[in-house]
Amino acid sequence: MIGGARQPREDGPPPVPPSHQGCAIRSVRVQLPARRREPAGELRAELRDRHEDGHHLHHLVWRLAPSLRVCSSAVLGGGIGPRAWILNAQVPGGYPRLDPDRHLAEIAAAEGLSGPGAGLMTAAEVAAYTTGHDGGVTATVTTGLGVRGWAAAPASATHAPHRPGTVNIVVTLPTALSDAALVNAVATATEAKVQALLDAGLDCSGTPTDAVCVAAPEPGPDGGEPFAGPRSAWGARIARAVHTAVLAGARTAR
Repeated sequence: MIGGARQPREDGPPPVPPSHQGCAIRSVRVQLPARRREPAGELRAELRDRHEDGHHLHHLVWRLAPSLRVCSSAVLGGGIGPRAWILNAQVPGGYPRLDPDRHLAEIAAAEGLSGPGAGLMTAAEVAAYTTGHDGGVTATVTTGLGVRGWAAAPASATHAPHRPGTVNIVVTLPTALSDAALVNAVATATEAKVQALLDAGLDCSGTPTDAVCVAAPEPGPDGGEPFAGPRSAWGARIARAVHTAVLAGARTAR
């Protein structure tokens, strides 16, 4: 549920569980530590915190330029297209809501975000995010591994309820990619994630709810870079940046 692409309903808001009706979301800016600053010129994530139902939670916000588009498996705003923002929001363990897309939209509205966006969720501590940088590519990762396992699991294991744990990966790069290369970039990021988890000594390929966002400029008449596999110029940079960020997060989350 958390990692699947699904747009908000257009026939009016769905009912919200009683414990969340009238829930006020209060969000404030959090000062980023100096060691978390991205290299000059690269798109920077903004760490925020909020209070919901007695929980102190964090989220990351990327405010994107109009020329950027995103390829994403996010629960809100998934797919390929122009996006004005990306949101990676922490939720409590045992997440009770059945409308994560609407919940993310509420958090985005409280941040003053407008236009189409992509929203991800995780039960991991978002303030413990990790980053990797390589040749203009930035990968920002939140690592929750409490429900980790292998992608090709026995059929009996696929019916278990999926709690939000989640490895969420947001990749930004300064060069335009074709549609095919955007999809390829998501695959490359996923391969690098699995490599990092194995390098961290974990016996898993991820969690059932992992999600990926790749943000890149709109292509011009040339159509953008045609390849983003791990042996292409930009795919290799994506792979190294994601590997660095996931490896650091996995070592901390163990």
